[in-house]
Amino acid sequence: MNMITRVSDTQPREWLTAKQIAAEKLPGLPVSESGIIRHAKRHNWHEYPSLCRDRADVGGGNEYSYLLFPTLAKVAYMQRYMIAGRISEPVMKERQVTGVILSDRAQLERDARLAVVAAFELFFKGLSLSVQGSMFIFCDRYNTGLIQVDQWVKETLPSISQRSVFRWRSAKTKGKKDKLAVDRSEARKGTGLLDTANDGEVRSFILAWIAANPHLSAEIIRGYCEDHFGAELISRTGEMKPLPPVRTIRHFIANLKAQEKVVLTKITDPDRYRSTMKLAGTGTLRHIDEPNALWMIDASPVDALCVDGRYSLYACIDIATRRLVITLSKTPRASAVALLMRKAILRLGVADVVKTDNGSDFVAVATKRLFQNLDITANVSDAYSPEQKGHVERVIKTFQHNVAVQLPGYIGHSVADRKAIEGRKSFAQRLGASDNELFEVSLTATQLQEYIDEWVEFVYHEKAHSGLKGKTPNEVAQASSAIIRHVDERALDTLLMPVAGKNGQRKMTKQGIKINDLYYVTGSILVGTEVFCRLDPLDMGKVYVFAAEGGEFIDVALCPELAGVNPQDYIRAQKEISDDFVSKRTREIKADIRELKKGASGIERTLRLAKRKAAEKSGQTANVIPMPKRTEKHSTPAIAAALDAVTIPQKGIQPKALNKKAAELHEALQREAQNKKISKVVHLDPDANLSAAARRFKWALDLETKIKAGVELDAETATQLVRFQATAEYRTIKDTMEDFGLEQALRMAR
Repeated sequence: MNMITRVSDTQPREWLTAKQIAAEKLPGLPVSESGIIRHAKRHNWHEYPSLCRDRADVGGGNEYSYLLFPTLAKVAYMQRYMIAGRISEPVMKERQVTGVILSDRAQLERDARLAVVAAFELFFKGLSLSVQGSMFIFCDRYNTGLIQVDQWVKETLPSISQRSVFRWRSAKTKGKKDKLAVDRSEARKGTGLLDTANDGEVRSFILAWIAANPHLSAEIIRGYCEDHFGAELISRTGEMKPLPPVRTIRHFIANLKAQEKVVLTKITDPDRYRSTMKLAGTGTLRHIDEPNALWMIDASPVDALCVDGRYSLYACIDIATRRLVITLSKTPRASAVALLMRKAILRLGVADVVKTDNGSDFVAVATKRLFQNLDITANVSDAYSPEQKGHVERVIKTFQHNVAVQLPGYIGHSVADRKAIEGRKSFAQRLGASDNELFEVSLTATQLQEYIDEWVEFVYHEKAHSGLKGKTPNEVAQASSAIIRHVDERALDTLLMPVAGKNGQRKMTKQGIKINDLYYVTGSILVGTEVFCRLDPLDMGKVYVFAAEGGEFIDVALCPELAGVNPQDYIRAQKEISDDFVSKRTREIKADIRELKKGASGIERTLRLAKRKAAEKSGQTANVIPMPKRTEKHSTPAIAAALDAVTIPQKGIQPKALNKKAAELHEALQREAQNKKISKVVHLDPDANLSAAARRFKWALDLETKIKAGVELDAETATQLVRFQATAEYRTIKDTMEDFGLEQALRMAR
């Protein structure tokens, strides 16, 4: 409530001519123009150049400031033109921007006090009196009605005192104007019987019942109170007061619901509280100013039917530009998310971050894999927190209220809306009618998608958004110089192919890759290799095979039964590819083995490494001198006898006679030495140590040499040679000989 509305049309003039001063007829000053001129000369007004100036208007002469007037004349002049109740513009503006919530009465009290302070400061300006003296005169004339006062100020402040004005002036100087606001009714608020009875227990008791069941009447709640507290309540002063009547409790409940509206709404209607009362803030994503830095995606059933049922829309919005992409899906699933991402990427580019909720289609393994393959960070909002992705929630609401309501087949935004639409037809018309007939459904999903795309392109993208500072999404996107990342459409289609069961993970077996009890064969993948498979949606006989680790593309595998090719010919061709691949790898490895054989042996490499490490360790401890260890001589009868056996003959000294035990040990040592002198056996057959297979291979080599020399073999020998050459044993030894030589091959033969 703003009571400061009237502003005086008559303003006190600071500069006046002698004629104007005489016309005011002020006490202590002459009442004629000539008298004023003589008075000015007599009191030397011209000696104050800041208060006396030449007149600029026609006629010349001088103008004088009212500050030159005597005190009594100055007070009378200010009193005549000053009106209490007029507040200057700066005070009005400050009152409009204050953040303190005040009642109408409190604002009125504050504005009246500020009006009095402003009037005093105008009254005091230029007076030669002290502040206290000026305050005394001002308050006295205000209370006696000699100072003009607006009616609303006089009604609010019939009289004032010097102490009060001093206090009000001090509060204004310190910038604490709201302290001048007084509302005595607010001061009494919360002090009633039901608020304070039984130390506040009555209020808490009633509030709890309202929260538990908002539909309880005041009469029922009064009965609960009487049952719990009795017929009398204890007031805040300790007196026993009767329980108020139903009418009082009804008013108390109404006020209590108003005071605790937010808390009661959260308890009784959490969804409404979250939508309308929970603090959400705004502008938290204003730092997102580049296209595709952040997307938000969500899904919702369309509030309109198609001829084949109700579809769900999947929406994707780019936060920086507000560009929008919408697709339709019959049922919520990960493939629907994949199709939305495909359409959005082809139109907008690749996003850095995509924010979703916890829906099963958004957190599915396939969706996570798609984001990972595209190098997109998935940001999942907290459960039951739609406000964390408010942009896409609002754009879906915009679509439902701006587009869905115009579609044939519109069914309303709620159950109540649906019932109202159904109510447009009589019961007889509704009886036995299908939904398509009730809601006049005529659109197909394809037609609906076309309408949606055209609405997005020609309406939504061309509409100015307040969040874009009045620009359209197309204007913001065109003005951006950010680099847009694109993906080849064919590569994107491959990433969107459906994955084989068990998350696409398979192992290559001898029969091939097993999917749905069928085998897909390719010869370029070794048996035992872990792979990842994607099905071709257009050809069930084909799968695309990728590496399980890293995701590199390997090959396309075919199922001959589904691909329509000859199984025998296809398998034979894949076997040849596999044999060639294995043979090539075998040759490469054998070549590496031959290179190894040219160098040091394995034991030499091991010892060389050990010696190098020991040298390095020794170099690190070269300046460390180990402490000498304590030693003592250890001897046994056997050790003594052995020592004698070694040293006594060298000295030419006859050994002493040994005792019985020493003699036994001496004889045992001699027998052991004699046993070590084992004679070497010389075999007359140089192939005695070879195996039968090695002997036979050597026999075959001898015959092959004779054949090359032109020697003819008899029929029986030639037959045996041919049979042996056809065996795997012969081929294995021969391959080994080619790699390691004849001697090594014969030793390795079994």
